[in-house]
Amino acid sequence: MRVKAMIEISEYASRQIKEMLSGLDQERMYLRVGVVDGGCSGLSYDLRFDDQRSEEDINVSMNGYEVLVDSRSVPFLEGLKIDYQMQGMTGGFTMDNPNVKASCGCGASFRTATYRGTAKKC
Repeated sequence: MRVKAMIEISEYASRQIKEMLSGLDQERMYLRVGVVDGGCSGLSYDLRFDDQRSEEDINVSMNGYEVLVDSRSVPFLEGLKIDYQMQGMTGGFTMDNPNVKASCGCGASFRTATYRGTAKKC
């Protein structure tokens, strides 16, 4: 499974990621993209920087940085599009995931047709 085919990261989001990576005081950092149980709908995105790689990770070079996806998250991320949007004086990453069948009111958590996750209060 290739992460590049599974996840699309916009040019604007990539610029933001590279800028954030350049501000970190680590020699080798990865962008980790995954899904974890939690949130009021059952699943939440795990988007963070990580300096550790495991044998369970799928790794690919993308837009000048390395992306890691844990193999457990792969079925939930097929076709995911990550973008970055500015709203007023703040901005944030957005996730457009064709696997999402329902999400909470604030959009922080979701569930798919085949897996509900473990819902927790936001």
